[in-house]
Amino acid sequence: MTEYVRLGVGLVILAAIAVTVLTVAGVPQRRAVLTASLRAVVQLTIIAAALRGVFAAPWAVVLVMSVMFGVSTFTAARRLRVHSGAARAVVLSCAAGASVTIAIIVGMPTLDRDVRTLVAVSGIVFGNCMVAAVLTGRRLTEGLVSRRDEVEGWLAIGATARQAVLPIARYSVFEALVPGLDQTRTVGLVTLPGAFVGALLGGASASAAAKFQIVVLVGLLCAQSITATALAWQLGAPRTLPEPEHAQ
Repeated sequence: MTEYVRLGVGLVILAAIAVTVLTVAGVPQRRAVLTASLRAVVQLTIIAAALRGVFAAPWAVVLVMSVMFGVSTFTAARRLRVHSGAARAVVLSCAAGASVTIAIIVGMPTLDRDVRTLVAVSGIVFGNCMVAAVLTGRRLTEGLVSRRDEVEGWLAIGATARQAVLPIARYSVFEALVPGLDQTRTVGLVTLPGAFVGALLGGASASAAAKFQIVVLVGLLCAQSITATALAWQLGAPRTLPEPEHAQ
């Protein structure tokens, strides 16, 4: 019980500091911080309990993976509603990026082929595909708004919608990959990523933890590259251009 009390007190202090800083700075995200923190606590508590059953009955992994993939794609699609067909594009793009990566890491296998590895890798990959999709879509929207005159100019001289938007689509993919590239470049020098730390805390040796983290990082670059490129291609020939308010 004492362990959970310490955990609760620590979380409250951390959240309170974040809210205080945002309040002093006048940033209107205080409620979002509290809501996100509370959701994280509830969701991780539920998933921890659910995973006990998954590890005891491996067939249940299909259900868990379906929920993770569904929530991640729904979240990304909701952020990109300005684009026609965004939901379908997000699902197909994330499915492509995740399936290739997970198949190579677990199916080949690059790491161990077991239920624990499958669930752990899938959760990381799904989450990062979601981030790549959101960043790509948002950068694409911003580019279509800020460079509207350029796009319309290309269209006026006979370019197709895809040809007119291609430079913007390429840049959106580039921008979406920057966080993952920076994390991979600086791993071990600036940060110790969660997978590495988690493996260490779980009792793995430093070399085993490093192996897992390296595979995950390179795998994420693969998954995000496929997801971002596929999404930019699907959304890169819009029938109409978004209005300025959609760039927010």
